[in-house]
Amino acid sequence: MTSFASAVLCRAEKVCVHLPVLLNTFLVFSITGEVSYLVLVEAPLEAEQKRTEWSAWWKTVHLLGQYFMLGNICWNALLFLKTNPSIKGVFLGGDSLGQGWRYCYTCETHTPPRCSHCFDCKVCVLRRDHHCVFFGQCVGFRNYRYFLSCLLFMWSGLLYAVVMNAEVFIVILKEGVTFHSVMLLLIPWIMLVSGQISARAFAFAFIADSCVVGFLLVSAFFFFHVFLLFRGQTTREWYSSRRPYSLGVLGNLRHTLGLRWYLCWLSPLIPSLLPGDGMNFRVTGSLEPSK
Repeated sequence: MTSFASAVLCRAEKVCVHLPVLLNTFLVFSITGEVSYLVLVEAPLEAEQKRTEWSAWWKTVHLLGQYFMLGNICWNALLFLKTNPSIKGVFLGGDSLGQGWRYCYTCETHTPPRCSHCFDCKVCVLRRDHHCVFFGQCVGFRNYRYFLSCLLFMWSGLLYAVVMNAEVFIVILKEGVTFHSVMLLLIPWIMLVSGQISARAFAFAFIADSCVVGFLLVSAFFFFHVFLLFRGQTTREWYSSRRPYSLGVLGNLRHTLGLRWYLCWLSPLIPSLLPGDGMNFRVTGSLEPSK
């Protein structure tokens, strides 16, 4: 009985680990589908413009733009998940031990500077930034480029979706700020359950709300990590106010995004070799936290 309960708990844990990824995937494709519908069916608003050549080009440009962003989001997310940021398969030679190396009693090995153990991944991660609950994997030295690029295109895609959904908010609020319109914007699922709105109105209101909330959250994450990137810090180092590895703005960009940092953000297919190995870092400041 105990083994059965353990197996059930283990299976439930695996499902919960992948649940954020599945939810994010559902939201990304739902938002893309809704915005595609707005472009193809609802816009432009004037009936005579829908039959013009200008309208066809307008729709083509919008669809190409949004599917370019969707492709980059999915491809960067896939490469982020496939790229192992841990010390697995990395030779941690004894001769290279120096300042900043520590011993991990869980992994039973010496680990280099900026490396720390993740109890969710159950392994030490090179230049560990944090464990991303939305992807179920740590952000480290090898996959930071894909993580940041994914955030960039999620931010730009959500900004685009918010702008495209402005008409939805205008339609909801066309009769003024009433109790019905406020409830529809804030808690559309209650309005759907109570039978006051149709499933179509609920879908538009829910996705429009998701765009705004998602844009605010992703904006906070994205600009925070851009801030850390320019300072040459990880999230853990920001907590302790340390900047011992900062190489200047350009140096930090090359070290984190690779030698082609100025191009690699356009597509994950553009190769950009990282100049370091994730174990040895040039120290440019004090290793002690500032007081």
